[in-house]
Amino acid sequence: MVNAFASSVTARNTVVVHRALSQGNEVEVVETNRRGHATRFAQDAARRGVDVVIGYGGDGTLNEVATGVAGTDTALGVLPGGSTNVFARTLGMPNDPVAAVQLLAAGIATRAIEPIGLGKVNGRYFCFHTGVGYDAAVVKEVERRASMKRWLGHPLFIYAALRTWAVQYDRKAPHFALTSPDRPRVHDGYFTIVLNTNPYTYLGNRPLDLSPAATLDRGLVAITFRTMRVTAILGGLGGALRGGGVKASTTLDLQTDLSELTIEHDAPFPYQLDGDYLGETKRLEFTHVPDAVRLVRPQLDA
Repeated sequence: MVNAFASSVTARNTVVVHRALSQGNEVEVVETNRRGHATRFAQDAARRGVDVVIGYGGDGTLNEVATGVAGTDTALGVLPGGSTNVFARTLGMPNDPVAAVQLLAAGIATRAIEPIGLGKVNGRYFCFHTGVGYDAAVVKEVERRASMKRWLGHPLFIYAALRTWAVQYDRKAPHFALTSPDRPRVHDGYFTIVLNTNPYTYLGNRPLDLSPAATLDRGLVAITFRTMRVTAILGGLGGALRGGGVKASTTLDLQTDLSELTIEHDAPFPYQLDGDYLGETKRLEFTHVPDAVRLVRPQLDA
């Protein structure tokens, strides 16, 4: 599945990718042109018994392909084509599709395929994270300027974060509460990141390392900021940039190895999933799904 509108996808790169994957394989290139398109194509491919479906685009395209093949024998392949490519880089891939395709092709050739766990929220899978509250409001602001995303990349996210902080997000009252089995209820959440993998994202080449407990073979991790004070936010994220993850405190709640989690409030709050803004809701129900999808592991020594 190719998203031709993604930041790093060009006609030349697509030709190079196709040529590399066609060595010893029968390859069909399908271009997506709207939200949900890749999921429907991936579901159809799985029904036809296709061995591997590859998401070549941004993290949103990858999410749709993973959703389409989850629970089937069809494996998921990953190629970075967006601006950040969190999941591909989490797997150790370079942020360049021409370099990354050699690693993916080697994984396909050696049948380096293994099941991995995914998160699921309100019936939809996510590969690396779901953001709730402020994080999602920032993504909404970015998507309002989607035509600029290809060219501006990270500066657009920084602008959106500052604008959302200044004028578009209530920093005075909590936005939701969190409940999970055998854990204390968190009643004063301002924004939460639910991780299936780590890091949360990348700032240029630097990973934003929130929790090393977020791996593909463990449960979910929920990190909740209980205040929007600048010192608390920067203190938590500063630790993430230094590596080793954030630390629990009076202003930051950290829960690991979660199989279930509910986030709810009387008033709607925003959320995003793998970088795609999905609107507002009053309730989110999370589960961790072990062995949800079969992943082609890139061969990093290829």
